[in-house]
Amino acid sequence: MSRFKEKYQKEVVPALVEKFNYSSVMEVPKIEKVVINMGVGDAVSNSKALDSAVEELTALAGQKPVVTRAKKSIAGFKLREGMPIGAKVTLRKERMYDFLDKLVTVSLPRVRDFRGVSKKAFDGRGNYTLGVREQLIFPEIDYDKVSKVRGMDIVVVTTANTDEEAAELLTLLGMPFAK
Repeated sequence: MSRFKEKYQKEVVPALVEKFNYSSVMEVPKIEKVVINMGVGDAVSNSKALDSAVEELTALAGQKPVVTRAKKSIAGFKLREGMPIGAKVTLRKERMYDFLDKLVTVSLPRVRDFRGVSKKAFDGRGNYTLGVREQLIFPEIDYDKVSKVRGMDIVVVTTANTDEEAAELLTLLGMPFAK
């Protein structure tokens, strides 16, 4: 069992029950899934760009990402409907906990001039979205093999009903929010 999940069960659940006075342990919000999305805009003109993005996501997540395709044609971007323009991967259970553990303890502290992640990125229903500017902060990615610095979006989907509960959950799990 991953140490992050253990931490959740042993420390986070009792703390949340105490703070929000849940009547049952099943009410305590938990993390449902983590979706990592990488939009590869330059895949339009350069199909190799997508392959490297897929490889990088596979290294990060430990599972194969899905290639996302364009929903609409946009002439200004030379984009046709159905063209592959990105990759995303959805993590659940063990892999999700392992990824979050890595993100919080290893990757985020490696960001340059890191002052904490924004507290405002909750969507009102207890989900949190985090933008990462470069994929190099992850230890699995080999600096020499990177052709282009790409960012990605990391969405943490929780079962919390309010932003406050979700914020508390992530804070207790060690997410470094800006003061």
